[in-house]
Amino acid sequence: MAEPHTKLADSLDVLKALQDEGRRVFQSKELTRAHRERLLKNGFLQDVMKGWLISASPGERTGDTTPWFASFWEFCTRYSDERFGPRWHLSPDQSLLIHAGNTVIPNQVIVYSPKGTNNTVQLLFGTSLYDLKQQDMPPKDDLVEKDGLRLFAAPAALLKVSEGFYQRYPVEAQVVFSGISDASDLLRRLLAGGHSAIAGRLAGAFRRIGKADIADEIVATMKAADYAVRETDPFEVDRQFAKIAPAASPIVARLQVLWKTHRETIIRIFPPAPGLPADRAAYLQQVDDVYQSDAYHSLSIEGYRVSPDLIERVRAGSWDPHEVEGDRTARDALAARGYWQAFQAVKADVEKVIAGADAGKLVSSSHRAWYRELLQPCVAAGLIGSEALAGYRNDAVFIRSSRHVPPRWQAVLDAMPALFDLLSAEKEASVRAVLGHWLFGYIHPYPDGNGRVARFLMNVMLASGGYPWTVIPVDDRGRYMQALESASVDGDIEPFAAFIGQLVQRGIEGKGVATVPENGR
Repeated sequence: MAEPHTKLADSLDVLKALQDEGRRVFQSKELTRAHRERLLKNGFLQDVMKGWLISASPGERTGDTTPWFASFWEFCTRYSDERFGPRWHLSPDQSLLIHAGNTVIPNQVIVYSPKGTNNTVQLLFGTSLYDLKQQDMPPKDDLVEKDGLRLFAAPAALLKVSEGFYQRYPVEAQVVFSGISDASDLLRRLLAGGHSAIAGRLAGAFRRIGKADIADEIVATMKAADYAVRETDPFEVDRQFAKIAPAASPIVARLQVLWKTHRETIIRIFPPAPGLPADRAAYLQQVDDVYQSDAYHSLSIEGYRVSPDLIERVRAGSWDPHEVEGDRTARDALAARGYWQAFQAVKADVEKVIAGADAGKLVSSSHRAWYRELLQPCVAAGLIGSEALAGYRNDAVFIRSSRHVPPRWQAVLDAMPALFDLLSAEKEASVRAVLGHWLFGYIHPYPDGNGRVARFLMNVMLASGGYPWTVIPVDDRGRYMQALESASVDGDIEPFAAFIGQLVQRGIEGKGVATVPENGR
């Protein structure tokens, strides 16, 4: 009789064959009962609902949402294909969100199909799928496929969403409208259906975001066909709009809109900038003095267990991975050494910034060096491959316990230059610091180290306004993460701006908040 470990290995072979097809979602019938039960018992699979499973990892904590959120859209696609064949598509609202680069996992996704039963399918972690019965499928030209998902094409979806969409999702609406350079696709549908009221709403939206030529074209063409058009503005009255570069990709347009949307809130909340320090040496000494606290709290936020003693050994140079086996293999020690190396590089950039260098332009290249320094000790010790130093990620990445899914890796190459352009163009150091930190994490450009680099970036931007180096206490990790989640998922920057602003204000007043335990952890 085969040993248990041999049986598990056989089951893993079966699972690997399925995963090698690029899949994370499986039907129960694709595995024998023995393989299925063995893989579930050992944590390599997770139940979604009767008949459906997703890949998991034995090391994941109970309640970890990451495997499910990483599999969510693939599940929606495979489940819908299984139930409805090719005769299904997502709702107009969800279609526009996806076209606009909104990657948040929705609480509920609505699938339209002639085979729908108007039924809610409860899924993991409070998510659900509602299958809405419709009479027939839309015309073929109204649908597109993206990553296996059947969506309304943007022009078709814009005719179907209500006015409320513009108020609930103003960022996504502007991103979609910014990608439309000609009214022809819209007008064909408007004229065919005699949609004069919708034409007025679309014209009003185009005019509001600064595309008066398209608005005029819609109104003139509808009137030429003898339709009376009353132009209406579907956006909220006080909504501000970014000027989006022509032909900007969805992620670039999204970053530009988010920046414009949130900057005034940050300026209102944040303490005024002190201005570049007259005594640069004293400012740099403060940066040196805060190193131990910064390293302890920043590494602890990421789950590393570091002590003041370890930090001081690294600072003093007595950490020796060549002679001391524990130093060579200890993950926490390697992270601490990498943090020390990166901190020195960041401090050198702070010195340039307080001397008047353009912070946005400087970090556009320097952040790569920070990242390399963070990971270099782990590469040198052989714990990770040297390819980790190559630069931006080339695969999907997911943030533990977050409904925000960072943009596809292909979008990172567009997103990062756009972020640094925004940083360089911004006049307010507070806006650079808050939005720089948030959007760096939002993009998540690297396979690892994004949180640490984002906090470094924040402090370089704070320095550009003369604000003190600010440490985010590990004891406030919950509030910190929830504030980032509110910004990324709910579109509310105020909690994050207030959180950082309060820490900065205490620093300005000389009231330290991030202490280091005397005896470590």
